[in-house]
Amino acid sequence: MRSTKKPLTKIQASARDEECTLRFPFGICNYRTDTTVLCHSNLLADGKGAGLKAPDTEAAYGCVDCHDVLDGRAPRPAGFSYELMLALFNDGRDQTRRILRRKNLLPAEVAQ
Repeated sequence: MRSTKKPLTKIQASARDEECTLRFPFGICNYRTDTTVLCHSNLLADGKGAGLKAPDTEAAYGCVDCHDVLDGRAPRPAGFSYELMLALFNDGRDQTRRILRRKNLLPAEVAQ
């Protein structure tokens, strides 16, 4: 039986062994580079439906624990507001974009 899983894009594969750029507080982030993946932003109501992902340029490197909270698979701890999570995601996305530029993986037209 064949797998229906798509191969990773170069940007998705670039997350391997990178540090988490989300670094969610309250003991969420595990700081383990062996669990880092590219976390896509679906936080804003921007027309995406269930199962659809934002483009890789709207993503941040995140450890499995930060990713689970971001995607709602794990609850946000008391005191960790949606607004703070969104702000930290945006900071992490910007930091990830800087890393992707250094790796020559980010198109020039993507905003700073």
